[in-house]
Amino acid sequence: MSDELSGILRAAARGEFPPPDGRTTVIGQHGARDAGVFAFTAHSVICTDEDPAWVRERLAAAPSDEPAAAMNPVFLAAMLTRTGRAMDTIDLVTVADALPGAPETALREITDREHPRVTRALHHRDEVRVWAADGGVLILGRGVAGRWEAAVEVEREAQGRGLGRALALAARHLVPDAEVWAQQAPGNARSVRAFQTAGFRPVGSEALFAGGQGPPSA
Repeated sequence: MSDELSGILRAAARGEFPPPDGRTTVIGQHGARDAGVFAFTAHSVICTDEDPAWVRERLAAAPSDEPAAAMNPVFLAAMLTRTGRAMDTIDLVTVADALPGAPETALREITDREHPRVTRALHHRDEVRVWAADGGVLILGRGVAGRWEAAVEVEREAQGRGLGRALALAARHLVPDAEVWAQQAPGNARSVRAFQTAGFRPVGSEALFAGGQGPPSA
């Protein structure tokens, strides 16, 4: 298995991106969760164990110009059919540096591994930890290429009070690494604003292919 994707993401967190040359790089998967497309400014990275020659053929057949081909719905659909995987959405990807000290928001850790929020998080990440606040939860765990990822959930009754931002900021204090990553659906403007106000900076977008490997198709 290659850890090339991890290196690309670590570099992006430092502000060092693939060259903006309009091209697409195809690399092997670091792990089962890493299949997908990662788009940066004028350069995309496709992480898959499929035959690179087949991937390039499907990219060339996508009805878009080369810089946008990897995120074109026709190409993504071909990849999902080929791999037998599923895709949720194309997410905005953000990252923030870790902060020292304890978070200001009062949190209580949920240690019950059978708790519904914990069991749901374990489907997507490893080494999961979950904290609850009044009106919301913060989830931390290792996701794509082993990176530490944060997700927050705010109950409807608690929305509009800055809790999302406070939980996102708390993730920067609690992450056991140099940085913490988070994904937001671009249309979820409230979540996008909460994370960016908490210091998360956008680095690109990604479409992850979830699920098991299916039989190859022509």
